[in-house]
Amino acid sequence: MSSDKIVRVANAQGFWGDSLLGPLRLVEEGPVDYLTFDYLAEITMSIMQKQKMRDPNAGYARDFVSMLSMILPTCKAKGIKVIANAGGVNPRGCLEAIEGVIREAGLSGFKVAIVEGDDIFDRIDELVGSGETFANLDTGEALSTVRDRVTAANVYIGAKPIVEALEEGADIIVTGRASDPSLVLAPLIYEFGWSMDDYDKMAAGTIMGHILECGAQCTGGNYTGWRDVPDYANIGYPVAEAKADGSFVITKHENTGGLVTVETVTSQLLYELGDPENYLGPDCIADFTSIQVAQDGENRVAVSGIKGRAPTPTYKVSMSYANGYKILGTLCIAGPDAIDKANLLAEMVFKRVARHGVDIPEEDRFLELFGTNVMYKGLVPANDQPHELMMRLGARGEDRKALDVIGTEIVPLITSGPPGITGFAGGRPRATEVVGYWPALIDKEKVSTSILVREV
Repeated sequence: MSSDKIVRVANAQGFWGDSLLGPLRLVEEGPVDYLTFDYLAEITMSIMQKQKMRDPNAGYARDFVSMLSMILPTCKAKGIKVIANAGGVNPRGCLEAIEGVIREAGLSGFKVAIVEGDDIFDRIDELVGSGETFANLDTGEALSTVRDRVTAANVYIGAKPIVEALEEGADIIVTGRASDPSLVLAPLIYEFGWSMDDYDKMAAGTIMGHILECGAQCTGGNYTGWRDVPDYANIGYPVAEAKADGSFVITKHENTGGLVTVETVTSQLLYELGDPENYLGPDCIADFTSIQVAQDGENRVAVSGIKGRAPTPTYKVSMSYANGYKILGTLCIAGPDAIDKANLLAEMVFKRVARHGVDIPEEDRFLELFGTNVMYKGLVPANDQPHELMMRLGARGEDRKALDVIGTEIVPLITSGPPGITGFAGGRPRATEVVGYWPALIDKEKVSTSILVREV
């Protein structure tokens, strides 16, 4: 293999809901070999599970499917392969939707693959019987405390099954709960023939994936030096130019906005980072302290020297469980004494709700006043009485109908409370399901993945 070979991997979505212009511009405005889409944060899995509970055909990133019709002709012409964890909690549903989009566009000759095996929901009791505890990683609580309310359980699988799909010639690969960096690591293993026991290479691909996974967050998005970032409206999404030795360059297409510097890249490197010497993933343990970062020209940052070690014998598991209901309503409060007005309004609502025969305990009530430093409490001095604020008022509980009573008493505050109350729109708020998050571990030997490839 030529040491000069470069594989270009771009990440087009940093989360579910990211701009649809990202993938479109990446495939049209410059060279790309692989286009990755990272949709699945923990909260996203919970949202998708709520959707699937309402509609068995839902539970995947529908934006991904609709967006494919915009880019597939160009991907076909340029030979760009697509890898996405858009399957969420329903990869088969996503596969069927993709097939429909391809046919509707009058296209053909695509191999579409899905990776399965991350969903262990139907195996929970069997796995508990085999010795898996699924203790909560954050609290140490036993799964038995929520077992009867668990609605989904998905393993953070690694790069191996994605590589297998590439070896089968797949053009589009959709996974469920694959780890974010594994989407980027897999094409490097495939293209360069890396051994999955070469942990320095696995760490290099993992860190490259970590830099790319949040999309434009490494090209100037969410950057404290935002005044130095040109043309935010046309910010370029990241492209990594990878080499067989594990080194790579982070860049973006020419004539796009944004900024790629050592500072923007290291800002993303520190994102969601715990122990920098022990970044745990399904494919390896990466040592972030070994990373060498240097400017390599305008909007080009070279990354090299990365070291890694063998991964742990366990996968992380993301479980969801039914955790009651919540309701939230908002009002804007203007004029003098806005804080005092807001506190009175909250008191009025809960007293009126009580007259309906609904008792909401103090600990289940929620009051948040934007404009009083709720996001920076204790860090920045707050105004004693701002002249305007937004009030979020609500509660949580197990009785959905009882919570809905709160929604009936928020609107009347506009005409039956103190002056200066406005900003209510969208109808009465209604209680919605709360999906709880339960992180746990599972022995890798008890998880088996498989791929399904179809030609369309």
